[in-house]
Amino acid sequence: MEQVALVGGTHIHTPGFVKRLKDRPDFQVKWVWEPNSEVAGRLAADLGAKTAFDPSTIWGDPEVRAVIICSETNRHKDLVLAAAAAHKHMFVEKPLGIGARDSFTMARAIEDSGVLFQTGYFNRGHPIFQFLRQQVALGSFGKITRIRHSNCHAGSLGDWFGNKEWSWMTDPRIAGFGAFGDLGTHSLDLLLYLVGSDVERVSACIRVATGRYGDCDEYGEGMLQFASGIIGTVAAGWVDVANPVTFLLSGIEGHAHVVEEKLYFKSSKVPGADGKTPWTDLPPAWPHAFEIFLDALVGKPHPAVVPVGEAALNSAVMEAFYQASQHLTWVTPVKA
Repeated sequence: MEQVALVGGTHIHTPGFVKRLKDRPDFQVKWVWEPNSEVAGRLAADLGAKTAFDPSTIWGDPEVRAVIICSETNRHKDLVLAAAAAHKHMFVEKPLGIGARDSFTMARAIEDSGVLFQTGYFNRGHPIFQFLRQQVALGSFGKITRIRHSNCHAGSLGDWFGNKEWSWMTDPRIAGFGAFGDLGTHSLDLLLYLVGSDVERVSACIRVATGRYGDCDEYGEGMLQFASGIIGTVAAGWVDVANPVTFLLSGIEGHAHVVEEKLYFKSSKVPGADGKTPWTDLPPAWPHAFEIFLDALVGKPHPAVVPVGEAALNSAVMEAFYQASQHLTWVTPVKA
C-alpha cells in the first residue's frame, strides 16, 4: 500500500481529493499537516491519519513517497521547495504559484529533484478537448486564427466562499488573484494545451461586480497574442448565472464551438464534419487529474501528467493578465 501525506487542507477541492483517497484501497494517508488545527484534526480523523504539527515530520518520513499540497497559494513555494528537497512526488493544487518568479523557481526545483509532478488541470482529459487537440495536430483547421474559452459560475452570487475555510481564495494577497485567475487558469491551460505556449503579449480587463468580497475581482476577459498569429481570449468569473457557450476555435479550413457541452465541428478535411449537428465521435474521458497522479505513483498506465514547466508558464501569463488590467496596456509574460 502506497503511503502519502496531505499537506495543507483548506483548498476548496480538498473534500473531493479526500473522497478519492478514501476510495483507493491501494493508498493510505499517513500524515495530515494543516496550520488550522480544527481542520487538521477533522481531516486526519476522516482519513485515518496522524496529525503532523510541523511539515518537517513529513519531509523526514521515508515511508511517505508522495504529498498532496492543498494549502493556500502563498504557502506553495516553501512547501514545494521542501518537498522537492526531500524527493517527495507531489500533486500541487492549481495555481502552482503567485506569479512568474515563484512558479519558475518551483519548477526548476521539481525538475532538478526528478520527482513526479501533477496539478489540477482536469479539462485536458475531457473527450472534446482530446479530440480537438488531435484535430489541431492533424491540421484539420488549417491556419488557426482564433481560440476562446469561457469558464464562469455564480460563486459570488451564491456566496460560495464566505465564512468557510477556503474564504482565503477571495484575498488576492493569499490566493494571488480573485475570480478571473481562479477560473481563468483552467481556460488558459486549455488554450496553451491546444495551440502552444508561444504567447507574445497579453492584455485584460478584470473587474469587481458585487463587492461581496471587497476589492477581490469577480470577472474579467483576457486577450493573448501568440507568435503563430493566433488571437486567444479567456473569459472567467464568479458572477455568471449561465455559461452556455464555452469554447470556440476558428481556422481558415475549419471551425469548432461548444454549446451546452455539445461540440459542433466543421472541417473541409474531415468527412461528415459539417458543423450542423453535434459531433459525437470522441475518445473516452481520461481519469481526473488527481487519479492520474495516483495511478502514476503505483505504476498503472495513465495519460500524461501536466509538465511542471507548463504549470509555471500558466502562472506567468496570469500574472501578466493582471498587470495588463492594472496598467491598461499590453504586457509580455515573463519567461523561464
